[in-house]
Amino acid sequence: MSAMTTGNTSRADANRRRILDVALAELLRDPDASMDQIARAAGVVRRTVYGHFPSREALISTLVDEAVQSLAAAHAAGREGVADPAEAVARSVLAVWDIADRYRLLVALAQRTVTMQGIRERLAPVREESVRLLRQGLDQGTFSSPLPAPALAYVHEQILFALMEAVNDDLLAAREAGRSAAVTVLTAAGVPASLAGALVAKLSD
Repeated sequence: MSAMTTGNTSRADANRRRILDVALAELLRDPDASMDQIARAAGVVRRTVYGHFPSREALISTLVDEAVQSLAAAHAAGREGVADPAEAVARSVLAVWDIADRYRLLVALAQRTVTMQGIRERLAPVREESVRLLRQGLDQGTFSSPLPAPALAYVHEQILFALMEAVNDDLLAAREAGRSAAVTVLTAAGVPASLAGALVAKLSD
């Protein structure tokens, strides 16, 4: 490959990355943002955006796929090498909150272009791992819930969506949201609030 071809490819990749980053910001600000709005915010012509993404749906699908991949990676990194189910859950929630913008994207798009069912399907592998972790905690007595693990995993997922909406609506300070989310998820699994708070505080120090 010639140096010129390599340079053109690098520029194209950089343009694509910039468009995706700007689109993420614009869609978080306005979930109905058009391709024209995204192009203007990215400082490129509309044709450049369509050169990388043939439709708005294709652009959004790419963003959602990236968001889900980031969430899955954060979820896995949070629980890696952790034997205690409560600590693994807390670490996973804290890790996910570190990439909250991508989670916010899923929340913002859930009722719009991308259906909630589509997002749930993409998150299935993450949910399956959550179910395994919750089942382990329930079997060991670390968690206590009248719900079976699959239903409890669904509740946890909805808690995270709801708390991010609370941040979006200025009902919860963003700087406190990660800890609050981790404590709330643990207490929903039957961990006493005092123990949940102490564990999350320890992990956050």
